[in-house]
Amino acid sequence: MLSKLSSFVAASALLGSTYAKVKYAGVNIAGFDFGCGTDGTCNTASVTPPLSFYGGGDGQGQMNHFVKDDGLNIFRLPVGWQYLTNNTLGGPLNPNNFGEYNTLVQICLNTGASCIVDIHNYARWNGGIIGQGGPTDQQFASIWSQLANVYQGQSKVIFGIMNEPHDLNVSRWGQSVQVAVNAIRDAGAKNLITLPGTNYASAQNFVSSGSAAALAPITNPDGTKTNLVFDVHKYLDVDGSGTHTNCVTNNIASTFEPLAEYLNSVGRMAILSETGGGPNDTSCLTDLCQELQYIDQNANVFLGWVGWAAGSFDTTYTITETPFESNGKFTDQPLVTQCIVGEFK
Repeated sequence: MLSKLSSFVAASALLGSTYAKVKYAGVNIAGFDFGCGTDGTCNTASVTPPLSFYGGGDGQGQMNHFVKDDGLNIFRLPVGWQYLTNNTLGGPLNPNNFGEYNTLVQICLNTGASCIVDIHNYARWNGGIIGQGGPTDQQFASIWSQLANVYQGQSKVIFGIMNEPHDLNVSRWGQSVQVAVNAIRDAGAKNLITLPGTNYASAQNFVSSGSAAALAPITNPDGTKTNLVFDVHKYLDVDGSGTHTNCVTNNIASTFEPLAEYLNSVGRMAILSETGGGPNDTSCLTDLCQELQYIDQNANVFLGWVGWAAGSFDTTYTITETPFESNGKFTDQPLVTQCIVGEFK
């Protein structure tokens, strides 16, 4: 009897190029989220916009390179909630801060790629959980209503409802997400919306954590589930944190096979909006490529992947995907070349 890995390799060889390809592959362009902690505090003084003319990384050059040279077609643009409103909970988008963030979004759109607007607050504001003693559902809906009003005419803007909720009542979280979805649709926006579960948007525990049960019933105001997809994360290191350079699993048997089975059973889709590993570690070059190949082979339930991360991270960051730059020419990290890009081509 073949081992799981042997079976995967054999199946891959048989499938060849006959299976459908995922729609999206890309990279997170980080920097507007710098200073945000898992308790939902965001020190706006730590923000490092991933735009060289604002003093950060060359996100513009990176995205142009990833699209033109690599063929990638999606970028996730994380930003702290506090930054958007200049630390005013329930307040309006701050013209200066949002203006800078919107510059990044427009640069992303100008590449022709899709762009995920991601609020990077872990379902919190300064320690308080949305709808569970912290910000009210209405305050959460307010920020999304405002963003929807700005981007509702841009079909390539994707709304990432929230980064990595955790340690909360997931059923109650589902109610908060529904209120935000209603606010987005009431603003006239028909854009794709990604719905994250608990345990830091864990792909592995999506069903067992209750996330699936909490998020699956969410609908648009008209009762449909059009353009509502699940948002999952999964790293490959020893504790699944994405803080180690080496990888210990390809996540197929433990995570993506059962998740694909669930998604098939309910006719839904998910996007892997964070994954990655050491940029030149041999274990990660093997495991991440296998993970993404499996996702690609199951494009009927997976929209694609977005690696973590480039932008204002430098090329020495533990799991960097920031390309090297010399005289305007970009050279990708090996992990990006072989897996993030290689499995998409």
